[in-house]
Amino acid sequence: MSINDLLHNTLFENISLSNEIFTKHFHETYTVGLTHEGIMKSVNQNNTYNSYEFSTRVNNPVEIHSGSSSHWKHSNFYPTIELMTNIYEQIFHEKRVPLFEKHIIEDKFLYLKLYKFFHSIFNKEEKMIIEINLIDALSYLIINYTASTKSIEEGFEKQLIIKDSLELIHDSLSINLNLDELASNVSLSKFHFLRVFKKEMGLTPHQYILMKKIEKARDLILSGKTISEASLEMGFNDQSHFNRNFKKVFDYTPSHLVKNSNIILYK
Repeated sequence: MSINDLLHNTLFENISLSNEIFTKHFHETYTVGLTHEGIMKSVNQNNTYNSYEFSTRVNNPVEIHSGSSSHWKHSNFYPTIELMTNIYEQIFHEKRVPLFEKHIIEDKFLYLKLYKFFHSIFNKEEKMIIEINLIDALSYLIINYTASTKSIEEGFEKQLIIKDSLELIHDSLSINLNLDELASNVSLSKFHFLRVFKKEMGLTPHQYILMKKIEKARDLILSGKTISEASLEMGFNDQSHFNRNFKKVFDYTPSHLVKNSNIILYK
C-alpha cells in the first residue's frame, strides 16, 4: 500500500487563532502539530508543557491530553499507526510501531520539514510532491525522536475488560448506553467497572463516550451530513450542548468545520 493510500481520510487542521481550554481526550491515531505563533499550554499524560513558536507537538495514540491556548496559530494532522509503522519499516526494515517520549520538540529543522508538508497538502500539490514531503518530515521525526517501539501485534489495546467495553461503546454510539449495560457486559459491579475503566483509560465512561460521539459527528459532517443530522445521529438533542462540547475537543465549532477550507480530510 502506498503512502498516499495510507494518508486517505487523514484529518488536517490549520487554525489561525485559538484562545481555548481543551478537555481531556485522546485520539486513536498519532497527533503531529506545529505551533506557528502564540502559546499552547499542553497537559500530556498528566505532565504540563509549553509549546511556543517553531515547536512540534507529538502525541502517541491513546495518550490522554488537554490544555489551554493563547493567541495560538497552529497546524495539526493525525497520522495512523499503519502510516507511521510503514515509514519506520522503510527506514529500519523492521515492522515496528514507533513511540515518542518527547511531547514538545524544539527543533526548527523538523518544524520546517513539517511546514513544507502541510503547505503541499493545503495547496493541493501533486501527490508525488506530497508523498516526498511526508516521507522527508516523518522519517526525520522517527530517526531522531523515536524513544521505543512495540510490535504491531501488541497494538494499543488495554486489558480484556476494557477491550470488550470499548467494542460495545463503539458499536453503540448512536444510542445512549447506561452504566448498568456497560458493567454487566463485562460481569462487574458498577463500582468496580468505573474503577477499572478510569484507571486504564484516564477518563470516565461518560467522558469517553462523549468524546467518541463528537469524533463520529465530525466525521459525518466531513462526509457530507449537515450539522443537525450528524448531531442527532449521535444522540445530541440540544444543539448548543453539541456545539459547546465539540469546541472543547477540536478548538473550532461545527459550523467552522463546514465553512472553513483549512480543515480537510485528505483524499
